Amino acid sequence: MTGALSLSTREALRRLAKAVVVITTSHGGIRYAMAATAVNELSMDPPSMLACVNRTASIHAPLRAGGDFCINILDCEQADVAQACGGLKKGEERFSLGEWGEAEGVPFLANAQANIFCINDMHFSYGSHDVFVGRVSAVTLHGAVDPLIYVDGRYTKALMEAV
Repeated sequence: MTGALSLSTREALRRLAKAVVVITTSHGGIRYAMAATAVNELSMDPPSMLACVNRTASIHAPLRAGGDFCINILDCEQADVAQACGGLKKGEERFSLGEWGEAEGVPFLANAQANIFCINDMHFSYGSHDVFVGRVSAVTLHGAVDPLIYVDGRYTKALMEAV
């Protein structure tokens, strides 16, 4: 039953369109980046975010060690960055695309739509993932709202029509 339920859940989630982000951190002088859609706001008082990270991901250990992180919200033209950070490239090669900067030891994508800098406040484990709670410490915004969206196993552009 669990296998069938997992497959049907996966199929249902293919219908849930989400903005694509790249989570970044550093540890021991090494930068880490991971493309993700399992990121959400938690609270506005205090401003905080949730980032769900599989324990097999290379970024997991640095986050588990308490590394502060940045949630970089990608622009619709940054699918190449998403692919690189989603497994196409490994390690430092993930930083070969895009314009990267660093703020207080945390790498960030300078030309992302938005950067949400987070202090790694706490984490807890659930299933195959750890959920990291980040207290927002700074935000930068760039350009118009035009996010890269992931839905049905592919990247696409948001259609901005009033409903």
